[in-house]
Amino acid sequence: MPSMPPDDLPVYRLLTGKDDAAFCRRVSEALALGYALYGSPAVTYDVSRQCVIAAQAIVWPGEPTATT
Repeated sequence: MPSMPPDDLPVYRLLTGKDDAAFCRRVSEALALGYALYGSPAVTYDVSRQCVIAAQAIVWPGEPTATT
């Protein structure tokens, strides 16, 4: 597996959106690219939009790199 994510994507990403099939596809696509789930998903209810909003952190697996 490459040491960095493709297409200049960040190593850490927080995917958020309406909890629906489109959100699940976005998470699935990230997993197919090689990302791994990081922690549990979180959900909240958006009163103004009257829908559940989900969030899932994902990370690119590999050796952490030092930053200076």
